[in-house]
Amino acid sequence: MKNATGHAGQRAGAERDVKAAIAAERRELADLLEGLRADEWNTPSLCEGWRVREVVAHMSMGFRLSLPATLGELVKARGNLHRMTDRVARGDAAAHSVGELSGFLRDNAHHPWTPPVGGVVAALGHDVVHGLDVTVALGLDRRVPEDRLRILLDDIKPSGLRFFGVDLRGVRLCAEDMDWSYGSGAPVYGAAQDLLLLAFGRRLAHGRLRGEPSDRFTVR
Repeated sequence: MKNATGHAGQRAGAERDVKAAIAAERRELADLLEGLRADEWNTPSLCEGWRVREVVAHMSMGFRLSLPATLGELVKARGNLHRMTDRVARGDAAAHSVGELSGFLRDNAHHPWTPPVGGVVAALGHDVVHGLDVTVALGLDRRVPEDRLRILLDDIKPSGLRFFGVDLRGVRLCAEDMDWSYGSGAPVYGAAQDLLLLAFGRRLAHGRLRGEPSDRFTVR
């Protein structure tokens, strides 16, 4: 019984740590977004077809849409989740000011929303990766804190890679700025947060990754 209680306490403590990381990430991103110029909000992000404005609008969709409203949007999109999120992001980006969009993140720093799969770790991944979609595209040197990166990197698994269409057969990801690697085969080296983007299906600019297979994960 004591052992079971101890494991439960550890899980609860780990979840509290992730929730604290989510809140900190949202507040820090809100600070950064509030300092952007008007033209930067219209810069293409790493999310294909979305500007910074659409990415930020999408990040707060789960805070603002109730479950019935979300299901209604999904029905309108004929069950296509990608089409639904794209349409909602574009509509919200047009309907709200940039101050409102960044404010949604700050005001909902402790919102309990999680994606349909993955729980609080997936929620942290949603915030961190979309934040990088913005900062990397803008050329901003924001470094995600190592503790947040480690939570997400240690959670990488084959099912997630398949979901994002990432093929790591014969490849080993090796972080240059922290003690972390994943996979087996020819090494691809890069900053930990760039490797996280790779694992979430993003393609990076030439020069951000090193190693013979790196061209597989760069912008063509």
